[in-house]
Amino acid sequence: MCGIVGYIGTRKAQPILLDGLHRLEYRGYDSSGVALVDATLAVTHASGRISELETKLGGTVPASTCGIAHTRWATHGPPTEANAHPHRDCTGRIAVVHNGIIENYAELRTELEARGHTFTSETDTETLAHLIEEAMKAGKGLTSAVQTALRRVRGTYGIAVVSADQPDKIVIARLGSPIVLGIGDDELFVASDASAIIGHTRDVIYLDDGEMAVLGREGHRVMSHDAKVVTKETTELDWSDEDAQKGGHPHFMLKEMLEQPEVIRNSMRGRLNVEEGTAVLGGLRDVAGRLRDIDRLVVVACGSAYYAGLVGEYMLEEYAGIPVEVELASEFRYRKPLLTKRTAVLAVSQSGETADTLAAVREAKMKGALTLGIVNAVGSTIARETDAGVYNHAGPEIGVASTKAFLSQCTVFALLSVFLGRQRQMSLSMGKRIAEEMRRLPDLVAGILEGRDAIRAIAERYAATTDAFFLGRKYCAPIAFEGALKLKEISYIHAEGYAAGEMKHGPIALIDATFPTVVLCPKDSVYEKTRSNIEEIRARGGKIVAVTTEGNEEAQRFSDDVIYIPKTLEMLTPILAAVPLQLFAYYVSTSKGIDPDKPRNLAKSVTVE
Repeated sequence: MCGIVGYIGTRKAQPILLDGLHRLEYRGYDSSGVALVDATLAVTHASGRISELETKLGGTVPASTCGIAHTRWATHGPPTEANAHPHRDCTGRIAVVHNGIIENYAELRTELEARGHTFTSETDTETLAHLIEEAMKAGKGLTSAVQTALRRVRGTYGIAVVSADQPDKIVIARLGSPIVLGIGDDELFVASDASAIIGHTRDVIYLDDGEMAVLGREGHRVMSHDAKVVTKETTELDWSDEDAQKGGHPHFMLKEMLEQPEVIRNSMRGRLNVEEGTAVLGGLRDVAGRLRDIDRLVVVACGSAYYAGLVGEYMLEEYAGIPVEVELASEFRYRKPLLTKRTAVLAVSQSGETADTLAAVREAKMKGALTLGIVNAVGSTIARETDAGVYNHAGPEIGVASTKAFLSQCTVFALLSVFLGRQRQMSLSMGKRIAEEMRRLPDLVAGILEGRDAIRAIAERYAATTDAFFLGRKYCAPIAFEGALKLKEISYIHAEGYAAGEMKHGPIALIDATFPTVVLCPKDSVYEKTRSNIEEIRARGGKIVAVTTEGNEEAQRFSDDVIYIPKTLEMLTPILAAVPLQLFAYYVSTSKGIDPDKPRNLAKSVTVE
């Protein structure tokens, strides 16, 4: 969740490190710090945004060409300057930046304090600096000292370490928290996320768990934690620096919402065979036979990806005829999941690094299930560790609140439903009908986005509210959950998403004139049922914002505000219905003066449990 950046090369390190930190602010930003190394080690910390760190650093750029930096999302210890990374040892000549959690840090700290070490922070990370110091005192070089220290810790980590005693070296290591190595011309980069270094190189190496690397002036080498050399392939990133910039928009979230028509096209490109009424998913080619034989699919995901999975559940059960369960990945391995060789477990993750989802994949593999992924980040851990999968091709998503990745995930679930449905009982005519309608989606979404000013006006009228409900049935129930999550995430308004039929089972007690409800009520198979729920809310004085199908004029009579979406197949309606809820949350947030790209307490990718 925190961000790591490192550099060694021929250029001055500080500007490169600060640029990387700015690009990683979305991952966590309650404090930050930089360590520059040559014959000495210079460390600067600041709490708050990166701009605070820049102020402390001043206008002079040191000559150092090697350093590491970090932007922190607090786990152990509050977001103070003292707890900011990089952390140093007692001598002040070793610096460590760390993502993850050292689970046995308390006992290690007690042991180290008994040996005379003095701690200056409340973090778990600082124990690593002191463990490395102990090993170097015993005569080990930096690389060997890091290996020795890591053998003592339990937990997860992505780390970068420098020492003034070996100023031409950065040691990095990974276990459960992502680390990527970037390769340039006579220079090397380190990051927890490739977006930090895309402006300098597109050639990267992803470390796997249990691997470490040494970066020096002459190049790099990758090895296992027991020092065996590992040969790694270089991956070329399939997106550019321009993709990771705002492009003139006030926020990444708005830019990414406006990209959604093209994202849907990219998610479908080369994958829809309209004539055969099927989908061509090359990433599943090698397991197509096994997929034909599965009798159950379990989707594991967290956050918005979980809600995309719920949309997929409706699609797959109705059109592919496969029993589907959607599980919160954070709970999956703490149950006793009943998996067989005819079960497929499908992990959904934008980053491909979500800690709980990755743990669920590993649990499923241990039990012999076929593992699949729907992942946006090429080369990510989930993409590498699953048996097969489908890439979203959504491009980098920087905004913390997922928008374009969510729509892409729903689109991929529609493709998967056609693919698996045609393997089974879906007719050619039905397959063609779905495929033809999917081809219309980009233009339909573009139409909704073009009408965003009307949604802005509605959002501004509700910006002062403190509570809200989101209701939907069948395919739109997960979108109600997702809409409530969006509003919570970026406007800090208490919002709850419910399946509409559950309103009478308790939540309706909260309804009054100050408690608005956003109701997803397209003209679909459950419209009349949802219409009844609206009347129940109106009878208790509640305000209604209706999201319904174009041409539904009666919605003006039973709603205080109406947002129209185009008509499409019922199974594809969630993809359209999600867009106005994203815009609604965005404009509520901005009208309240909140930065929707950097909501408090949240980070884009949850890489620690």
